[in-house]
Amino acid sequence: MSPTGHGDDRLVRSYVVTGGRAQPSRNHFDHITLITLSASSRRLNRAPLNPEQLAILDALARTSQSVVELAALLGLPVSVMRILLSDLMESGHITTQQRITHTAAPDLKMLEDVLAGLHRL
Repeated sequence: MSPTGHGDDRLVRSYVVTGGRAQPSRNHFDHITLITLSASSRRLNRAPLNPEQLAILDALARTSQSVVELAALLGLPVSVMRILLSDLMESGHITTQQRITHTAAPDLKMLEDVLAGLHRL
């Protein structure tokens, strides 16, 4: 800890939260991977989970979240969040949803109506 009590606290906290690991064990998450609770999450034992993992599960109880949203919500670096999520996936608490990789072409009529409405303003 630094003499002022603030300097390297964040690094120490990240080290402790991840158990000293710098990489997820096997599961890799993009920044925008959507995370949800698994169907069996409520039945699984939460006793071995750390406070940050419990906070992740609490956040996911309300709605699905992306990796970066969870990291921002908990105030943790994305790299730390990936490690925590990897552990939660291996324990069966969470699952991922497939990303949308393409979108349908926009409705030209709707875009023209929007443009006409903007011109009327």
